[in-house]
Amino acid sequence: MDAAPFELHVPDELLRDLRARLARSRLLPDSPHRPPSGMSAAYLASLVRSWSDFDWRARERWLNSHPQFVVELDRAAIHFAHLPSADPSAPALLVMHGWPHTFALQLDFADLLTDFHVVVPSFPGFGFSTPYRSGLLTEARLASSMHALMTDVLGYGSYLTYGEDVSANVNDLLASQHPESVLGVIATHAHFPTRAERAHLTQPAERTFFERIADDHETHGAYGHVQATRPDTLAAALNDSPAGLVAWLAEKLVEWSDTPAGDPAAVERRISRERILTEATIYWATQTIGSSFRPYYEGADQPAAISPVEVPAAVFVQRHEADYPESLAREFYRDLRVFERLAEGGHFTVAEVPAAMAERTRAFARGIGAL
Repeated sequence: MDAAPFELHVPDELLRDLRARLARSRLLPDSPHRPPSGMSAAYLASLVRSWSDFDWRARERWLNSHPQFVVELDRAAIHFAHLPSADPSAPALLVMHGWPHTFALQLDFADLLTDFHVVVPSFPGFGFSTPYRSGLLTEARLASSMHALMTDVLGYGSYLTYGEDVSANVNDLLASQHPESVLGVIATHAHFPTRAERAHLTQPAERTFFERIADDHETHGAYGHVQATRPDTLAAALNDSPAGLVAWLAEKLVEWSDTPAGDPAAVERRISRERILTEATIYWATQTIGSSFRPYYEGADQPAAISPVEVPAAVFVQRHEADYPESLAREFYRDLRVFERLAEGGHFTVAEVPAAMAERTRAFARGIGAL
């Protein structure tokens, strides 16, 4: 399978239309009882102003400095960045994104790993990858596509893998189903048992953890319920309003990153405004906000039964799951080499603390003889 070179170029007309829409934004004040976390009217207004003045061409040049390609796989055109090491014998590393971010948010991490052949794909329906043109977007299908990309397309006989959020279970599936190819698995969103499996948990720490997760979802999970039940209605609004789109995306970056609640702008200590607006521009230019919802209503974000992983594993527990029980990791990752609770880094771990995670990745690879 041959991959074709890909270069970003957003048309001038689209950028002019975007700025015109931003100039006509009709913003609202905060609700009287706005939750302490998430978006605020003042921060949204600031993002809208910055987006109007955003130098996309400079950002586009930076993105294009990373070699990119598109290949047809399983009835989708899969876009990916491929950053080969100068050392031909370097190990390959697959770095996958989740929702609501794109491949672009993972590039700062990838840039630091020059001693790896790094592959950063866009999942089908995200950014510059088309959706699957038939069938459902499931975890198993994503894992199959990613394995084919690494082996059939790029010719890597073995590779390490990293995933988070929507790609967390894809990460586990790759390691579970392809032990002959996966050298090791790196997880910041460690394995969750299925809902059926959770009913049989007996350890108090495990039950308490999932009770806490359920409570959090009850309070903060409305976005997922909407995306799973009324995706097209929501997508119509976000695809038409750039202010609405950046509000929806940035709220998740604010709420899920490792920053204090109550100060939305604090997210920029972890994820710069330039990077936030890059994400928003990619979604706007590609009109993929609707197709990015497919994991929610087609089930790819629901934990599936996965056989335990036998290949070497490193679990770095990000701050939003700081109480994740070590016993769960040891039950699922049968060759667990590293279990560490991170002092810094939230849901978007490798984007928030790229240098620290690059060093951890490198140390893990050395520890298993891959580097």
